[in-house]
Amino acid sequence: MSRYHHDIWPAYVTVAQRRGQAAREVARLKKKNPMIAPVTIDGGAIAATFWGKAWCKNLESYRDFENRLPRGRSYVRNNAVLDLQIKPMAVQALVSGSEIYTIDIKVAAPPAARWRSICRDCAGGVDSLIELLRGRLSKAVMERLCRHDQGLFPSPSEIEFSCTCPDYADMCKHVAAALYGVGARLDHAPELLFRLRGVDPGDLLGQFDAAPLARTGPAKAKVLEVDDLSALFGLEMAVDEAPAIAVQAMAPKRGTARARRSTKPPSSS
Repeated sequence: MSRYHHDIWPAYVTVAQRRGQAAREVARLKKKNPMIAPVTIDGGAIAATFWGKAWCKNLESYRDFENRLPRGRSYVRNNAVLDLQIKPMAVQALVSGSEIYTIDIKVAAPPAARWRSICRDCAGGVDSLIELLRGRLSKAVMERLCRHDQGLFPSPSEIEFSCTCPDYADMCKHVAAALYGVGARLDHAPELLFRLRGVDPGDLLGQFDAAPLARTGPAKAKVLEVDDLSALFGLEMAVDEAPAIAVQAMAPKRGTARARRSTKPPSSS
């Protein structure tokens, strides 16, 4: 018998059908819980602003998980992330697959010494929270905040996750979709990155003894323009709207605990 027999392979489901199914599931869930917050992607781009794109870029540096990331991108683009809640050092999500799966992600706060180092290095380089959240900072500050394993974005060793699906891989496609969903959410609320990492963005406005990162050129030149960001991070940047700032939501309790990645036995399916 051919392995392409219709009894062996499931029928192809179009993107429109997947999105329609997701919309129906969201409507059903909202009847039970009006507070759910689905991730809705219009078009193919998951993120359009600096912080969202930088989050996705960092996610794609996780070489141990690169074989699962493409499926996660497909899921989030099909609006399969039915609910995404970003809390201090935690993400909770519902993702539609063969059924609706529950994802729990823990993200450790950066070690206190690292956060102090970031704040010292950026001292004098961040003028306001609006400037920070818009991503309109000097190139030196952006490089420091986004430094691999030593910046604000988490490394794989600082993330622990679980999913109720039967896939026993280290990172399943549903977890990957939820992590990409964080990038999409940061487009609209970049302050949530600081909440997720358990740090106070106001610390970056403080005064420190260390010398600030060097600034060169006139005040206008300190702003990292779209072309500079593209060259620095390999991203196609878009002009963003001014983010809504909720200062109270951006001052979570700080912690230094380091989370470890959970693992499951190899999949038998």
